[in-house]
Amino acid sequence: MSPKAPITQDVLTLPRKLPEGKINLVGLTRDQLRAVLIEHGTPEKQAKMRTGQIWQWIYQWGVRDFAEMTNLAKAYRAQLAENFVIEIPEVVTRQVSEDGTRKYLCRIAGGHEVEVVYIPEEDRGTLCISSQVGCTLTCSFCHTGTQKLVRNLTAAEIVGQIMMARDDLDEWPTPGAPKDETRLLSNIVLMGMGEPLYNFENVRDAMKIAMDPEGISLSRRRITLSTSGVVPEIARTAEEIGCLLAISFHATTDETRDVLVPINKRWNIEELLQALASYPNASNSERITFEYVMLDGVNDSDEDAHRLIDHIRRYNIPAKINLIPFNEWPGAPYKRSSNNRIRAFANIIYHAGYASPIRKTRGEDIMAACGQLKSATERARKSRKQIEAETGLSR
Repeated sequence: MSPKAPITQDVLTLPRKLPEGKINLVGLTRDQLRAVLIEHGTPEKQAKMRTGQIWQWIYQWGVRDFAEMTNLAKAYRAQLAENFVIEIPEVVTRQVSEDGTRKYLCRIAGGHEVEVVYIPEEDRGTLCISSQVGCTLTCSFCHTGTQKLVRNLTAAEIVGQIMMARDDLDEWPTPGAPKDETRLLSNIVLMGMGEPLYNFENVRDAMKIAMDPEGISLSRRRITLSTSGVVPEIARTAEEIGCLLAISFHATTDETRDVLVPINKRWNIEELLQALASYPNASNSERITFEYVMLDGVNDSDEDAHRLIDHIRRYNIPAKINLIPFNEWPGAPYKRSSNNRIRAFANIIYHAGYASPIRKTRGEDIMAACGQLKSATERARKSRKQIEAETGLSR
């Protein structure tokens, strides 16, 4: 396998011109919300209290109409309605898999579309959210990676995905009703479309809103950010977000990882492991998850399993290894490892003392499984030959 896949380009995040008109309050931090309220007529002495009240209506109760904010004076509600809106992404399509997985195609500003997936389980409900339209990383096994980066999502568009899913699940509590601790949406994974650490500020602000105790109130330990290895932002993730970390690892040699995850050409396995070893939140109770997609004849040998263990042990990284059977998509240049091969790989890791769960494929019948997301407007299907040429896999 020769490392010919295109390396990810440098990404310069430019401020996106927002639509003209009323200001959307979704996605603003508490400080930003307070500032825009003052700018539009809220007395400064009242601004902190008003910020808290409006915040709770939006994020605790899921209210979108200022007229329903009954602890605010009527005149003030009218003033808010003149200047502001509460808007989230629009659901274009909603598909439900045979296993209960839900996939939403959501339209955001500019007419772009992203996919969001909700995965129900017995003890939790996980929402897989996107951080970019498309992706810049060109990982050769990933369907999203065949779609070029269109733009970063705003904080409003990221936290709006959570709000949209809570709408669909009918999970907003009723003001005054007894508190129900049961959560249909209990966990967030930033594993949808895009590389979260190439959109750091917006992801950070959205997750801070999701974790705020007076709103959606998700624990930081219920949020997992998955990165392909943007090394300079890894320590910053722990400091400014504090969530759990997952790494799209997928290979045990630089030669193979250069093809599967081309960002490896910029920050190789050694540099990545050094950053993970010093991740401030890494501990036995908050292990780093190594995501490892199982590709037939590419990265699934016994030797690969032993090398993976050696890498983790050498840097003493508290870790679990999440083995992911490859989810095939039209034109994919790889095949899924056999069940026997995956089990043999998992056993080597398990006997070395590391958890090695094999991820159950969910939502495959609606193209909602890991690595399959790709917005419908960009879903022009390429031939296997085209994809192999682009990813450097042509023989």
